Parts: sequence; structure tokens; C-alpha cells
Amino acid sequence: MTLAAEETESVISPAGRQLRQGNKAPRPARRWMTLIRREPLAAACLAGIALLVLIALLAPALAPYDPNNNDVLNRLKGPSATFWLGTDELGRDLFSRLLYGARTAVETSFQSVGMALLIGVPLGLLIGYLGGWWDRVAMRVTDIAQSIPSLIFAFAVIAILGRGVNQTAIAVGIVFSIIMLRIARGLMLRERELLYVDAARVGGLSTPRILFREILPNVAGPLIVEAALLLGSAIMLITMLSFLGLGLEASTPDWGSMLDEARKYQVLHPFMALPPGLAIMAAVLLFNFTGDSLRDALMGRRRVAHRKLRQDRRARNAPKAKAPVQDADTVLTVQGLRVSYLSESGKPMEVLSDISLDLHRGETVGLVGESGSGKSTTGMAMVGLLPDTASSSGHVWLGDTDMLTAPAAEAAKRRGPEIAMVFQDPIGSLSPVHTVGQQLIEPMQHHLGLGKEEATRRVIELLEMVGIPNAAQRINDYPHQFSGGMAQRAMIAMALSCRPKMLVADEPTSALDVTVQAQVLKLLGRLSTEFDMAVLLVTHDLGVVSEACDRVVVMYAGEIVEVGKVADVLAKPRHPYTYALLKATPRNEAPAGRLPTIPGTVPPPWDFPRGCRFAPRCAFVKEACTIAPVALVDGVRCVRAGELSLEVGA
Repeated sequence: MTLAAEETESVISPAGRQLRQGNKAPRPARRWMTLIRREPLAAACLAGIALLVLIALLAPALAPYDPNNNDVLNRLKGPSATFWLGTDELGRDLFSRLLYGARTAVETSFQSVGMALLIGVPLGLLIGYLGGWWDRVAMRVTDIAQSIPSLIFAFAVIAILGRGVNQTAIAVGIVFSIIMLRIARGLMLRERELLYVDAARVGGLSTPRILFREILPNVAGPLIVEAALLLGSAIMLITMLSFLGLGLEASTPDWGSMLDEARKYQVLHPFMALPPGLAIMAAVLLFNFTGDSLRDALMGRRRVAHRKLRQDRRARNAPKAKAPVQDADTVLTVQGLRVSYLSESGKPMEVLSDISLDLHRGETVGLVGESGSGKSTTGMAMVGLLPDTASSSGHVWLGDTDMLTAPAAEAAKRRGPEIAMVFQDPIGSLSPVHTVGQQLIEPMQHHLGLGKEEATRRVIELLEMVGIPNAAQRINDYPHQFSGGMAQRAMIAMALSCRPKMLVADEPTSALDVTVQAQVLKLLGRLSTEFDMAVLLVTHDLGVVSEACDRVVVMYAGEIVEVGKVADVLAKPRHPYTYALLKATPRNEAPAGRLPTIPGTVPPPWDFPRGCRFAPRCAFVKEACTIAPVALVDGVRCVRAGELSLEVGA
């Protein structure tokens, strides 16, 4: 993929990136339904809410009596065939009042939360988007409003508007509008810094369109979850107001007034408190569970937890895999690594396929390919840092430990003394609230058991080794006080602090200028020799590979397509993809026309071709390339490897 394509990808909104895939991308409604189907608790809770709403709507048809019909001859009766839940002090049927109370609870709670969404969300989005004095004034006003307890605030509104269903809903709605305003504003502060918002501004879109067509779809999930939680809070708040005699009119049946009446006659008729009390508890728990389960469905938490439990159970019951026999120089062995994620339809989506390679002491291996080829995922799998949402198979042997299946505590022991990683963004990878020295000292104290004095001395030596001047003073600086190049050097020093056998460097020079890139690459090469460690250098730049690496592994669309010594691969590539990458790499020679490019882009995991994954972009494709997956044979994954003669200079 070209640089322009990568930049275009970064300015498309997350929601737009989903919809851009045409028929393959689910519509928002279908996506929600898929998420809910995969989360049984969410589906059950939504069914419960639907049942509650249905009961509220059909209360007049379901109630056997008029809820306000007084029958003093049957006052304070217990449950019977005539009165299923008994009667109150005026002889009114408790079951009928309970049904009508559900109607009141649903009406007032939905009104209040709906008002909060209609008022609080747009205001919060607008205030967060505009910022400046709009934001400062609005936040001071909401701070003052939220300093007043919700009940007292609602009392004041009801005192002005009077009692009644609509008035109570408005009072609670105002309270909740302030909450939703702050939540929407917080979400906006994060979203407005993303590139797709800047792209919308550059495109000349109006502020309302940016707010409601571009940003709102991307923050709708958290707002819906919060709305579900507020529905339960609304029932509690409205019930409390009614219990205190300040909310609804006396003629309106509701659960709060039923509890108040039961309180007066708890000695004579203790059962009276049970129906409204249980109804309130069930409704509040229903809405709270709905909010929690929707959040879990959106974030995949419970689904991931269940899958992890199943994987752990299978790992315990399955016979333990035996580590391969490795020579003295082999540090890490990857065997048949496959990594998958769940797609929106719930089916596994494989992003890495059959990755196998060895890394040796004192060797620097370049892992190269376009963005989306799976390079970083491969590096994260080696370090045992795949996200919980990933499922994997195969093995990553670090000594006799499989980093894919090792318990978390065992993998944590290996990270630092045996394997370490340098991430792409050095500033973002360092904690902003701790000094650089603290962050380097802690791993030494934890893994090596060093005292603070000795660890500090070692840190200064490491920082001097990686080329940071005035190291004794700089250890007290925070990451934001370092330039990009200095921060990357500090990250390398942190990775080397426990003298690991292997270092995974994930695009360590991508954010640096050319001069600093050369310095960092030279540093990595020198440290690899001094520490006698293996280095996996993840990059998309074959120029970097030619300068810094001994071997090269070329990846495309989740597969290794070619492996070999750098000199051999760069002089005479055997796979058309490697050849295309080399042709598209600028060289230090007089230009002869336009620089060649690779047509198309790396396919997404849900659209991998059946045969050779590079076939749709390959200039040498034939029918045999598209029939079936191609195996990696003699270091190359190409059915025409034996017949093609690819020379970069040609």
C-alpha cells in the first residue's frame, strides 16, 4: 500500500471504515444485532425490557380491577384467588396497582432519559467541539449544578413546575441532561483530535454535519450504554420522589407511593411492601444488567473471558507440547503460528497463517512488508502480548517456554531477562507521570533483584551506552522532555536493562528523521553484537533491511512469502512481491522515469484470495496461482519460483 493510501486510511472515521467495505461491512443495526446475539445476557436483558414495556402498554387489559377503585370492605387483605397480591388500606387491588405502576415507571424513566439524550448529548458534543470559553463556562455551570444532590435539585424543579408525571420526568431529565452533557463532552474531547475530524473540517463540512454525521456515530456506543444505566437510576430517583410524596399526584399508581403506604401498615400487613419492592429491584437490576451487558458486547469482555476460560481448560487437559531441539545459537523458534480474531459476523478471521522461523544469537533479522501484512502482530505474538480478543495456534518457543500458551506469570518472568520489545511510538510507550530513570530502574529491581543504588548506576551506564548525553542528569527528566530520537534511545535502554537474549524492534525508526534513523540503526547493530542477542527488526523499508540486517523475512497478507540472506534476496528475489517491493524502493542513482509502484492494496483478512494472496496484484500471475493456497517451499511461497528470473535492474 502506498503512503498516500495509508494516510487516507487514517482520516476515515472508524464508523466510515466499517461501512466503506460495501456488502461485506454490516449495517449499524445489523452490527448491533450481531453483538447482542453473541452476548446472551444482553439479549436476555433486552427481552426483559421489551416484556416490561409490553406489560406497561397492556396494563389496562391485564389489570383485573381499576387501580383506584376503593373497596373498604376488603382492605388489607392478603393474597387470594380474588386479589392475587392482596389489597391496600383502601381495599385497592395491589396486583392492578403494580401493573399500572410499571406503566408509570416506564413512562417517566423513558421520558427523562430521552430528554437527557435530546438535550445533554448535542450540548455536550457542541461544547467539547468548540472548546475555549464555551467549554470553561459550561463546565463551571455543570460543576455548580452537580454539587447539589440530585434529590434536592429535583425537589426544586418540582416545586416550580408542580407534581405530575410529566413534571417529574422533566425534573429527573434535567438532572440526567447534565450527566449526559459531561459524558458527551468527554467523548468529544477525544474524538476531535482524530484525523478524520480534521479531514471533515478541511472538506468544508458544516459544524452540525461534523457533529451528528461524522462524530456521533463513533461515540454512540458509550452513550447508549450510559442511557441504559440511567434508566435504572431514573426508576430509583422517581420512586424516591414519590415515596417522599413530592413526585407524582396521589391519583397516579406508582411503586414509590405503594411503598410509602406499605410503610404505614407494615405491622398489620407486612406483605404489602413485597410486590412494589421486588418490582423496583427487578426493574433497576434489569436496566443495570442491560447497560453492563451492552458494554461487554461492544468491548467483547465476557466473550473474551469465556473463550480464555475454555482455552485455559483445553490447555490444562491437553498433553503439554514438547519444545523442539534447538542448537546453542537458536534463541527463539516459531512453529506454525496462526492468529485469528472474530469478525463482525462471529466467524474467526485469520490474520496470520502458518508463520515459522528461527532467530539466532548475534543475528539481526528484518521482517518487512507493507502495512497490514501482519508484521507487528507477529512481533507481539513472540513477546506473548497478543490481545485477549485474539485466538492463536502453533508455538513460539523461547527456550522451553511456549509464549503462546504459557501462564501469564510465566510469560511475565520471561519478558525482560529473555525477550524485550521496542515499540513504534517511544513517547507514547513511556509513562508520562514517571521519570525516565524510574522506568528503567524498576525492571532491574523486579527481575534482577538489584538495590536502588546499583540499579541507578546501571541505568546511567545504559543511557550512556545508547548515546544519551549527561545521562546522570537526564534520568530525572520526564519523557516529554526528550526529543523523539532521545526517547527512542531511552526505550532501547529500557529493553536492554535486563540483558535479554532477544529484542523485537517494531518500526523503531518510523517517527524519526533520516539522520536519527541511521544513528538508531547503527546503535541496534552495535548492541546486537555487544550483547550477543537476536534482533527482529520490523520495518516496511527495504533500505533499512539492506543496511542493518543479516537475514530478511518478507511478509504479505499474513503469510511469509520469502526468507533468505539479505544479500541473496536483494540481489535476486524469488517472489514477485519481493521483486515489486525492490522495484518500488528509491535507489541512489539517476532517475529513469517514474518510480514504479505496486498496484492495489494489501487485502483485508476477511477478503484474502483463495490461492496466492498476492495474485490480484502480481504481474506474473497465471491460473495455477489462484486455485489453492501456496506452501512455503525452500524459503519462497510461489508456484512459479522455479521458472521466473527476477532481476531488479531489469
